[in-house]
Amino acid sequence: MELKNQSSSTSGFILLGLSSRPQLQIPLFAIFLIMYLVTIVGNLLIILAIHSHSRLHTPMYFFLSNLSFMDICFTTVIVPKMLVNFLSESKGISYIGCLVQMYFFMALANTDSYLLASMAIDRLVAICNPFCYDVVMRPCRCLLMLLGSCTISHLHSLFRVLLMSRLSFCASHVIKHFFCDTQPVLKLSCSDTSSSQTVVMVETLTVITTPCLCILFSYLRIIVTVLRIPSAAGKWKAFSTCGSHLTVVALFYGSVIYVYFRPVSMYSVEDRVATVMYTVVTPMLNPFIYSLRNKDMKRGLRKLRDRILS
Repeated sequence: MELKNQSSSTSGFILLGLSSRPQLQIPLFAIFLIMYLVTIVGNLLIILAIHSHSRLHTPMYFFLSNLSFMDICFTTVIVPKMLVNFLSESKGISYIGCLVQMYFFMALANTDSYLLASMAIDRLVAICNPFCYDVVMRPCRCLLMLLGSCTISHLHSLFRVLLMSRLSFCASHVIKHFFCDTQPVLKLSCSDTSSSQTVVMVETLTVITTPCLCILFSYLRIIVTVLRIPSAAGKWKAFSTCGSHLTVVALFYGSVIYVYFRPVSMYSVEDRVATVMYTVVTPMLNPFIYSLRNKDMKRGLRKLRDRILS
């Protein structure tokens, strides 16, 4: 990169955060620290419960344990720096640190998206082709789906960060966000970002809509199949196995679509609040959503608790 008019490459950026009001920094620090600790503990319990209870050694819970692990990593990329900035006056992040944070944020967020799609496929096969379930959802195939999710997500993230590294930053260094996201960083560039925005939009549509369409197709097939079940009890039992997953999908994709499927010029303060939903709130809620209405998960957590206390 050229150093001319790019002082941000040496001095870095300033993360404005959720609020610039001094009186709100300590309360926000306390709130997000509690949310972060709940996220870490909750997702760790999900992982340990799944791995310690043989009844949970199924494809659905394989993907759920990996989703919990990704959520831990995902929040750790963002929240610790956010917490430090609440207590710091400088609120700075280096240029390289910003690109690294951006890379891992996008890679882990997209992996989450593909894991949610994999879980939808699992429900599709379980409900629509139950007799073929063990053949279709073999362990090796599940592992390939996981590796494919990670590979596609990291390639997408690498491409996006390389594109961002070619931009010049010569005006304000203040990122109006609590982490280095592409939309607010693009707004700071004094380069011509029209081509970059077009490439980013097309590539993002491809990467993000692929798992989204996969989820939609899966649930359309599931709905058609369930409606053919004659008994109301049978319909309820089939739908109940999808409730937790649908809740997480709605929370995750609802906020992602609101923030990213709009031009950079429309980015506003409200987008920061929406971003909190899928970066902090959803990873925190996932363990509760998947355990409160799941008998097998509750049994696994009880066994884990008994094992720890014994």
